[in-house]
Amino acid sequence: VKETGIDVQRPTASTAALKEKGNILIGISADGRVFLERKQIDVRSVRPHIERCLAENPEGAVVIVADKASQTGVVIQVMDQCRLAGAKNVSIAALKSAGEG
Repeated sequence: VKETGIDVQRPTASTAALKEKGNILIGISADGRVFLERKQIDVRSVRPHIERCLAENPEGAVVIVADKASQTGVVIQVMDQCRLAGAKNVSIAALKSAGEG
């Protein structure tokens, strides 16, 4: 699993489930910065980066690890770029609520 390169405060969700290894992780910080493979990237370069990752790992699922304080607009932009890159499985990571499941 490739680390995002930032530490984010994830929202909790009782439906959060662990995904299998091989995921492509994209981090979004509270101030809207985007990270992939421990490097900050411009939101406009998400598509070519994801295309490259999918070329290396065609079955890879994209997991967006967004800080709960990040703006929804940035998250939507990143999701759109991932889909345009050909990612078939794009999800947003959340912490599982304590005491559930």
